[in-house]
Amino acid sequence: MKEQALSSSVCSSLHSLMWCHWAMLRKRGSLILCGAFLFVAWNALLLLFLWGRPPIGRLGEGGGAEPGGREEWGMGKGKAGGSNLAGEVIRLAEEVESELETQKKLLKQIQSHRSLWEQQKEKKGPEQLKQDENQRAQPPQVPQKPNSAEHQNPQPHKPNQQVTSPQPKQKPNAEEENNELPAENKGGPSESNPQPVIPILVIACDRVTVRRSLDKLIQYRPSPALYPIIVSQDCGHAETARVIGSYGSQVMHISQPDLSDIPVRPEHRKFQGYYKIARHYHWALNQVFSRLGHSTVVIVEDDLEVAPDFFEYFRALHPVLRSDPTLWCISAWNDNGRDGSVDPGRADLLYRTDFFPGLGWMLLKEMWDELEPKWPKAFWDDWMRQPEQRRDRSCVRPEISRTITFGRKGVSLGQFFDQYLRYIKLNTEFVPFTKRDLSYLVRERYNENFIKEVYGAPQVKLEEVHGGSLKGAGPFRVQYSSRDSFKVLARSLGVMDDLKSGVPRAGYRGVVSFMSRGRRIYLAPPEGWTHYDTSWS
Repeated sequence: MKEQALSSSVCSSLHSLMWCHWAMLRKRGSLILCGAFLFVAWNALLLLFLWGRPPIGRLGEGGGAEPGGREEWGMGKGKAGGSNLAGEVIRLAEEVESELETQKKLLKQIQSHRSLWEQQKEKKGPEQLKQDENQRAQPPQVPQKPNSAEHQNPQPHKPNQQVTSPQPKQKPNAEEENNELPAENKGGPSESNPQPVIPILVIACDRVTVRRSLDKLIQYRPSPALYPIIVSQDCGHAETARVIGSYGSQVMHISQPDLSDIPVRPEHRKFQGYYKIARHYHWALNQVFSRLGHSTVVIVEDDLEVAPDFFEYFRALHPVLRSDPTLWCISAWNDNGRDGSVDPGRADLLYRTDFFPGLGWMLLKEMWDELEPKWPKAFWDDWMRQPEQRRDRSCVRPEISRTITFGRKGVSLGQFFDQYLRYIKLNTEFVPFTKRDLSYLVRERYNENFIKEVYGAPQVKLEEVHGGSLKGAGPFRVQYSSRDSFKVLARSLGVMDDLKSGVPRAGYRGVVSFMSRGRRIYLAPPEGWTHYDTSWS
């Protein structure tokens, strides 16, 4: 009966301990009360244990549980029993004293933890405290034991039985992977990626030599994440598609779905290719901005090779384009960039130009939103050069081109290629533009310095330039006064003589800058120039 009472007391005390522990978690303010209750309960358990313990002389009975068994303690109930009882009382007193010391340390620990909890409570707001209180109000979950039959007798695997295991997520193909770019890769900067993404859109058709263009882009690309390459193919040319597909996940290959001929008036049937190119550009740019969600793009064609600092150039000029409303594009091309017409020692030199150069150019989504609703059916590049689109805005171009074209054959049938384009010099020196101050390109500051430089240069005649009678390193100014005089002088000086809506190639405020016989020459209108004459086209 005494053992049953002891067992009942122990169970009751354990239940009280568990209740106190749960109450402690529920409300930290009652920690001192719980600590005191633990102290009393623990000592009550100790006294009950000692009170219910059997006599010392019986510990060895029935099996010799204690060392020596009956031989050590079975000395009878005579005089020796009294002395043994006194020694046992002393030993028990020492054990009680030790337990009291343990309980004292426990109370000190509870007090120290309570002070820390109070400090955390002061730091937390009322909403967080309410959430913590709701979590503590839920009783602890008891883990469920596995089904005994299943746990003890698992089904053996049969030799011909197919085992199903969790399938790993399949990696999407290159096109799917690039179509679903992460949000931080779709244009603007983010916390994880402070630099904006600048995708490269390659316009392709039926040139298998697109490999040359893609090889250089991939070779010089500093980061696939910051510069995803999107190849948009028209024409449905199978061999070109295989070449593009051979790059796998290094590029994203998209295909213009409408390969049909475009209805045109009879006199424009020979220009069918120009109509298809304009349709392709319209579709591809909508894919980049609307479907893929990018905020900017650099457009190149499948017959362009890029320079080593091509990506650095556009990275540095991206914030300039975005911050200056008088700019509407950044171009990698100098129309008069032939070897001998540029300064080989000034690869870092940049200009503003009123002529839209193309051939590797950056466009912002905001500008596409303006152009897209009125995009032309054909001849999109000349359309871009019209005053209605340009709206007195300029582009930035380099002294030395960051692209060259190797495509003689195309819809233009090699126009200007043999005479000019094949001689364009490609930059080979890496210029760290992102570390340069490009604020001189802002229009007000640029115009002031540009006009002073051009019209401060001595005016000379064409014969002096050709005759070698010029004194000094330059620069020098050659003046034209009409459309015809411009064309005569341009041809004689070896620069392109055509005008689009009255704007000369690479010109700014009517001025064309180039090198001749190692000297800087400005082919310029008279001082006081105000606007272009569209009848000069």
